Amino acid sequence: MKRLLPLLVLLSLVIAAHAECGRVFSALRDPMLQKQSDSLRNPAGLLQPPQPFPAPHSGWGAEQPLFLRAAMDGSDSGTSQEPESTVKVDVKLVNVFVTVTDEHGSPIANLKKDDFHLREDGKEQKISVFGRESALPLSIVLAIDTSLSTRKDLPLELTSARRFSHAILRPVDALSLYQFSEVVNEVSPFTSDVKQIDRAIDRIRLGAATALYDALYLGSQALDTRQGRKVMVVITDGGDTASKVDYKEAVRAAQEAEAIVYSIIVVPIEESAGRDTGGEHALIQLSTDTGGKYFYAGSLPQLDDAFKQISDELRTQYLLAYYPSQRYSDSSFRRIQVSVTGETGSPYKIRHRAGYYTTKSKW
Repeated sequence: MKRLLPLLVLLSLVIAAHAECGRVFSALRDPMLQKQSDSLRNPAGLLQPPQPFPAPHSGWGAEQPLFLRAAMDGSDSGTSQEPESTVKVDVKLVNVFVTVTDEHGSPIANLKKDDFHLREDGKEQKISVFGRESALPLSIVLAIDTSLSTRKDLPLELTSARRFSHAILRPVDALSLYQFSEVVNEVSPFTSDVKQIDRAIDRIRLGAATALYDALYLGSQALDTRQGRKVMVVITDGGDTASKVDYKEAVRAAQEAEAIVYSIIVVPIEESAGRDTGGEHALIQLSTDTGGKYFYAGSLPQLDDAFKQISDELRTQYLLAYYPSQRYSDSSFRRIQVSVTGETGSPYKIRHRAGYYTTKSKW
């Protein structure tokens, strides 16, 4: 019997382990626990996947993705370090997409490399790559505000968005459609199929609050891994009432993704009273810093005109690319300045991103 005792103990441990294993596999088969597991594995879990509408309202509790919890509370999974006074930069090609217009806003499409002067932090840079980039593939995130404050204008916005997608998309391009209210939903993943986009637009429904900065942040995250030109078009009245990331985080995400942001600000009333003018100014600054443009629209013709201007600009952009001459900097953000030698008496207006970060954020 004494000889059998160790064997009995071992057998009991094996049986207990097998039972525990069964509980684990049973738990993983549970749909709710599987959903939580998928959320933690997928850092884009904040973004609601394509689904029938109205979408369920998911919260920001235990299933909230880890990377966004760190962004909101300022924590970091790694060791916290003070930034160094001098930043060393690995020399890599920096792309700058430039839009040039005349004083009337019409694109200038016949400029040559020698017409441009490019500086980084005030120092002249050699343009290594130059091109007219109307043929370069486009990745577009079209984000539509569906909060209650837009209920009157939403049908017009959807009509104009549909026309825009049909007009802008070529087989080499791709558009992803987002709607945002109190949560952000990806209504359609990146596609060049306008019929798929039409079906997605038909599924859009009104929500309640407005998570504008979350939409900007997540749209930038989606664009970050795309190749070619990256554009975000946002249709909103400018207010933000429900975001978990702030304006600064949204701006940095857009800049790190090299996204050009166009803001179409829907104005329900002309007077500033009752409008979120602070939110409007934030969108204007975001568009300026990323090389995009902002528009005010209160009617279908104005919406269509804004989309037409965006389409025209995207077909006449220039690409300037350079290798930074300075490897060291006192700041992690380097500012870019572009000037054009124009004809006398015909000043050109130039738009491009304000600069770039030499290091990725830890958000």
